[in-house]
Amino acid sequence: MAWRSLNEMDLRGKRVLTRVDLNVPVENGRVTDTTRIDRIVPTVQAILAQGGKPILLAHFGRPKGRPEPTMSLRQVVPALEQALGQPVAFADDCVGPRAEAAVAALPQGGVLLLENTRFHAEEEKNDPGFSAAMARLGDVYCNDAFSAAHRAHASTEGIARLLPSCAGLLMAEELSALEKALGSPQRPVVAIVGGSKVSTKLDLLGNLVGKVNHLVIGGGMANTFLHAQGYPVGLSLHEPDLAETALTILARADEAGCEIILPRDIIVAKELKAGATETVMGPHDCPPDQMILDIGPASVSYIDTVMGHARTLIWNGPVGAFETKPFDAGTHAVARKAAELTQAGNLVSVAGGGDTVAALNDTGVTDQFSYVSTAGGAFLEWMEGKELPGVAALG
Repeated sequence: MAWRSLNEMDLRGKRVLTRVDLNVPVENGRVTDTTRIDRIVPTVQAILAQGGKPILLAHFGRPKGRPEPTMSLRQVVPALEQALGQPVAFADDCVGPRAEAAVAALPQGGVLLLENTRFHAEEEKNDPGFSAAMARLGDVYCNDAFSAAHRAHASTEGIARLLPSCAGLLMAEELSALEKALGSPQRPVVAIVGGSKVSTKLDLLGNLVGKVNHLVIGGGMANTFLHAQGYPVGLSLHEPDLAETALTILARADEAGCEIILPRDIIVAKELKAGATETVMGPHDCPPDQMILDIGPASVSYIDTVMGHARTLIWNGPVGAFETKPFDAGTHAVARKAAELTQAGNLVSVAGGGDTVAALNDTGVTDQFSYVSTAGGAFLEWMEGKELPGVAALG
């Protein structure tokens, strides 16, 4: 991957259109989680330090191409000001006279946030005229929103073709971490892929079996593979119509020399509820009136051993129903081991995806991994081996 970094650009006196991710949770007009805001602060401060004027572009929610007051970025301004430690000007449009006036009034050292780009239907259509209208507001384009890089929208791809472009500090950090994990990784490489359905991750599994040495399959996905091999899965979530697909993936992995790791023991219960009575048993012993909800201690032990011999870990998706105790035990145990190996300098660990981040936060080890991506779809498409339009446009 080739891209220009922020420090390669001449920003002095330049208007820097900066695409950021401000799609944060808001309740009663207040931001309830500032993680994404906090992560853009270094890029904004770097632009200011280099004499540039940061003009922030972002989407918020899905307003379907028209103004929607509940999805206005104005409500993000107080949290943004607190994170930056300075006032932030706001323009109630991202193109046209009002946006142009706000840009013209922006003083040196000031920061401006433009209104939700998705208030215009042309944004998601990547309309050339709309891209040009936004491009007129700046001299340089900086993309710091990896989480939106899988979308070929006007603010992520269109503008990048019209102005001198670069990756922001967060984007560059993310791309560098991903390159180390799958582009040119230290081997052996182990990937953990969890989640509920095989059908949502077919491209991912197909790409990984040719690139990693070990592939751990957990969560509801593992049940489909167990079913395909003739094991009873009782009332467990699984996709019986994908049994042949699962067998094909197993065969492809075998040809590629990739070890597929399925549960060696399972945690079962009669229902998915907090405090439910759980039982550990072999993967071929699930009773017809129970469901598989987590991996057992033998599975955790084997995954720990594999990670202990690996040099690189890529993780997307929990290995059990971690949202409900006690079925979070397997995910927590594997996460703690991965964090321990990383902190000891033995493992490069990269994780991403909403459920994965939530699981690592729940375990309390997020800051002990080499890199944790807050991106969902973009991280998944990168793992699938797809080109990301927002990244390709920076080349």
